[in-house]
Amino acid sequence: MASSLDAHLGSECGDDPLKQEVAETIRNLCGAAIKLRNTIAAGGEGLGQAHGGTNADGDIQKELDVVADKVFIKAAKASPLAFFGSEEQESAVRLKPDARLAMAIDPLDGSSNISTNVSIGTIFSILPVEEAHRANPDIVFTQKGSRQLGAGFFIYGPQLLLVMSMGNGTHVFIFSPSFGGFIELSSSIVIVDKAKEFAINASNYRHWDQPIRSYVDDLLAGSEGPRERDFNMRWVGSLVADCYRILSRGGVFLYPGDGRKGYAKGRLRLMYEANPIAFCVEHAGGKATDGTTPILDLEPKGLHDRTPLVFGSKREVERVARYIADPSALAERSPLFGKRSLFRA
Repeated sequence: MASSLDAHLGSECGDDPLKQEVAETIRNLCGAAIKLRNTIAAGGEGLGQAHGGTNADGDIQKELDVVADKVFIKAAKASPLAFFGSEEQESAVRLKPDARLAMAIDPLDGSSNISTNVSIGTIFSILPVEEAHRANPDIVFTQKGSRQLGAGFFIYGPQLLLVMSMGNGTHVFIFSPSFGGFIELSSSIVIVDKAKEFAINASNYRHWDQPIRSYVDDLLAGSEGPRERDFNMRWVGSLVADCYRILSRGGVFLYPGDGRKGYAKGRLRLMYEANPIAFCVEHAGGKATDGTTPILDLEPKGLHDRTPLVFGSKREVERVARYIADPSALAERSPLFGKRSLFRA
């Protein structure tokens, strides 16, 4: 019989009190995710409609964005958290003064997909709280992603899934209504090293820097190009769905910065999107960078800081970095060299 989430968390934590608090927080998030899943399943025309306001980054809020934020802040208040940082809130919310944890969260990832019934999700990051943070909560959410104590995401799709890591592998759990909770679907998932698929919003091609264009051009050239094999392109536009596909069967995801106003650092948020995704990807044997620098090594400037994001199969992410870091090597792509290439698989 598959292991339950409770059993897994118990084995992860042992007698470590801080890990036990992380586990308690994850359990409370699971309860909130089940409630939100039920709200989504019940439907209603208003869920995908604009709420009438904007979030902290100026994005138009959907009705379900607001509902999700309320559901998860309620879970946060029941958890051993000192601070709660949400995409939907301008600044961190103070909770329990003496608690040792903080959480950054995107309560509803992919909300533009609500009205089209495409998978959406929730992404969370759990961080330690030190004494210096209590006097100045703004710096709680300037910690590197490598300091995360736990991270993961829920997917509201045909199944309700939880992908999570506490630093000891990345695990997938499925909600079982008959069981009344989450049971293990995949233990210590490993991303395959060789990519066959890539995910990028190709409609922005004209705005990309030349290294990204060149990289995608080489993929699209397929077996006739320098890579000498064919690739498929997949783009859901829901970060959790794109990430789970890559965890399941490999590939690479790119959301680079580009030339549009306000897109120099992409559109994804470092604290509650890129960091938790990177944490899960890295602990599944993959890699995540901003193009060249590991995501988990970046120093955020604040809760809503943005970053470019490239993640997936390790070798492919490293290949993207070579295109960006050494454009002169692109001379190897010249027809003069036929199919020979520095980036040859």
